[in-house]
Amino acid sequence: MNDLILYIKESYNELLHKVTWPTWSELMDSSKLVLVGSVIIALIVLVFDFIWKSLTGAIYNLPF
Repeated sequence: MNDLILYIKESYNELLHKVTWPTWSELMDSSKLVLVGSVIIALIVLVFDFIWKSLTGAIYNLPF
């Protein structure tokens, strides 16, 4: 039990004194970057999905 209490105290101390937290502007810049990156990735997946759907539709509709 003493090990658990020591772990919690050391973790709390580290969070207060050793961790550098981002400023509000750094946080907003990072959030914007993640949002833009997510939209770009989603658009790329959308394009690939449309191409794949068109190709498979063309293959399955071939007259044999």
